[in-house]
Amino acid sequence: MSSPSALSPSLATGASLPPQDTEPLRPGALGRWWQRGARSAFLRAPDWRGLQCTPALLVWLVAVPFALGLLVERLYIVGPANFYWPALQNHGWASAVAAWVCWLLVPRAGTDADDGRAPSAGALFGMLAAQTLTLDALFALVAVPLVREGAWPQDGGLLAWLAWLLPIAWVAAAQARLLWQGGRRRPGLRALAIALMTGVLLVGQWLQPTRAWYPAEPEEGAGRPEAFRLTQELFEAQAPVLDRQLDGLAPARPGQVDVFALTFAPYADADVFLRESRLVAGVMAERFGAQGRTLQLVNHRATNAELPWATPLNLQRAIQRIAARMDRDEDLLFIHLTSHGARSGALASGFWPLSVESVTPALLKSWLDAAGIRHRIVSVSACYSGSWIAPLADEHTLVMTAADADHTSYGCGRRSELTFFGRAMYDEELRRGWSFEQAHAQARQVIERREREAGKDDGFSNPQIHVGSAIRPLLERLEQERRAAPH
Repeated sequence: MSSPSALSPSLATGASLPPQDTEPLRPGALGRWWQRGARSAFLRAPDWRGLQCTPALLVWLVAVPFALGLLVERLYIVGPANFYWPALQNHGWASAVAAWVCWLLVPRAGTDADDGRAPSAGALFGMLAAQTLTLDALFALVAVPLVREGAWPQDGGLLAWLAWLLPIAWVAAAQARLLWQGGRRRPGLRALAIALMTGVLLVGQWLQPTRAWYPAEPEEGAGRPEAFRLTQELFEAQAPVLDRQLDGLAPARPGQVDVFALTFAPYADADVFLRESRLVAGVMAERFGAQGRTLQLVNHRATNAELPWATPLNLQRAIQRIAARMDRDEDLLFIHLTSHGARSGALASGFWPLSVESVTPALLKSWLDAAGIRHRIVSVSACYSGSWIAPLADEHTLVMTAADADHTSYGCGRRSELTFFGRAMYDEELRRGWSFEQAHAQARQVIERREREAGKDDGFSNPQIHVGSAIRPLLERLEQERRAAPH
């Protein structure tokens, strides 16, 4: 919900509606409107008795919630931010629909306001705007803390999702009651208008307009990485990074199990994925002899010059080149993917203003199959990552995930140091041994305890693992070789 007054049907001015009278705005008139609007926001019967409706008053009724929405959106961003004024032009369409619905439901011939029902289409539109102020203010009290903590809504479990969905249902109910009781057309037309307004509300959540606020670029010398700007120089510098690192991969060593390690972190807006990529790459190099055979693909503004971007095309190319370096009969390819996850299995990808497509289990399997890589270890640290098990599982593959297909994982907020899975599996258990299967079993217990202590309320993430029968002997051989190797 990044757009200003995202829950509001009336965000901007520009609608010309028939007023009840043309008297100047009287002292206290706005307060009376907002008081009645608050009543309707709490599902009380709308009441227009004694209210005046003038063009100037309508402007204020719409402009104040709109300004509040801009303020709330600014509060979502921690630290300096820049205002993007062209985004304002994207917020008027919902107001136009609301104005048209009010015109449709109220006959153009006004009625006596003393009966408590809308005396004009303008008055009905004004009450919609007045109730918006209360709804947006209450919504901001919940949304701002969650967004600033990086838990809105994908990172915060069930409570964060409910904190997002319940206000939508509340707004829909408040609008529906107001339009049903304030409208003067037949019930069928009122029901259609309510459905239209609810549709506008839902579309506004899933197809949000351009944001009005963006994080400001850090000042030079401030000790923070330079903001990501998509320039020709950046493209020219980034293009050869992947080739250089792939050309520098050490070849396979005959007679022993070599591990080629590849990490993939495509979501740039949370530093936790960059940290997890570095951690896992380091553990694979130190514990499994993957020095010189490790590649990180990362989307992050701090690594543009040193690491290849985490794009599907780069991942496919890396798999192809690694396949040419490894001994496909005795070597292993280890891939760790870390990001937010969806129930469909798609990994979240974000590197604005660069457009990055999502990687899915089916895509990864097709690339591995096409490259002819037999022995695979695939590690997925994401919500709902259990959905990766079935598409990738075969006799030559070990697949392990941070969650099952029905639950979120934990620890992927903007202020998280590491995900719960990354910490328990790689920073702790695999530093004590070399068995992925045993480390995963121990990590499950650790994660379950820590999730209870942290108050995770949408169920145990329930990390999953599949070990193919044909890869198990190779994993046991790798463990024996690593135990015997000097450390």
